[in-house]
Amino acid sequence: MEGRLFFIGLAMGAYAWASRRLEKSESLDTPNKIGLWHALFCALAAFSAVLVLMVSMQDRARFAAPSGLLSSSEFYFSLAAAAAAALLGFWRGRRAGNKADTQDYYLAEDLEWSETVFSAVLLAAVLMYFVLQAFKIPSGSMENTLLIGDHLFVNKFIYGFQIPFTDKRALALRSVKQGDVIVFRFPDENPDAQHCGSSQYGKDFIKRVVGVPGDVVAVKDGVLYVDGQKQPTPPEAKYVDGPNRQPESLLAKSLSGKQYQTLWQTHRLDAVLQDVQRDYFGPVTVPPGDYFAMGDNRDRSCDSRYWGPVERKDIRGKAWFIYWPPSRVGLIH
Repeated sequence: MEGRLFFIGLAMGAYAWASRRLEKSESLDTPNKIGLWHALFCALAAFSAVLVLMVSMQDRARFAAPSGLLSSSEFYFSLAAAAAAALLGFWRGRRAGNKADTQDYYLAEDLEWSETVFSAVLLAAVLMYFVLQAFKIPSGSMENTLLIGDHLFVNKFIYGFQIPFTDKRALALRSVKQGDVIVFRFPDENPDAQHCGSSQYGKDFIKRVVGVPGDVVAVKDGVLYVDGQKQPTPPEAKYVDGPNRQPESLLAKSLSGKQYQTLWQTHRLDAVLQDVQRDYFGPVTVPPGDYFAMGDNRDRSCDSRYWGPVERKDIRGKAWFIYWPPSRVGLIH
């Protein structure tokens, strides 16, 4: 969302700057020119409004929304709205340009709105990119820490400010620690890969860090072990299947430690094992710069047991505060 807002703000800023130049030069001196310039503003406004509306609807429907700048469906719907608005804008602007008392009305209104949107949207984009971002939880993979319908803020600066258009960060307050609940972009870069029954490419996930670089992670009979030590289950976590555990995969047993590690690290383990590694997994060593993430709802979570490690560059921030519903307001632990 922040990327879209950033470019909407730039477009409106460019329109406002050009309008000021044209106003000084008095170049918009015919009905057709006024109509075309008003049509451009209407097209920009409609394209931006429909784009933001579609993204908002996606975010309401599911937490794991596409993280790319612009999908084809968003582009075509927004473009259609822009074309319709441009036709209406040209007709209104041209009609106003025929009358001396209304010639400047639409141009002044357009300039004022474009400058307002430029300031507000660009500020919102900067805040969302560097400081805080809001998300909604639609699934139960983090129950009972996070419930379906929870709205939360993600702290995007605690692990460092991301330098725009790079994977680098600066001025980190602290590093990612075991136990942190993080939001991250799905780590597999292959858009055709199937994980947990479908493509997860480009989506945002939320899980708990259970392994940091160098940790040896394993799951035995559903219980998490790190460096050979049984790990306490978070108090809010749960196992919905009770004592019913998946059997250990015979294929997994036949793999060497190196083969298992390589398949897991390259996001191919679940394809080979056919998703039978929930209760018997590993051991694997978390690579430098990577993390092992699991859902607190251990029996209903699509996580690093299936699709591999989370790279540092894919982490968006730390889940910080539930702000809705009122009964759930509080810090996330």
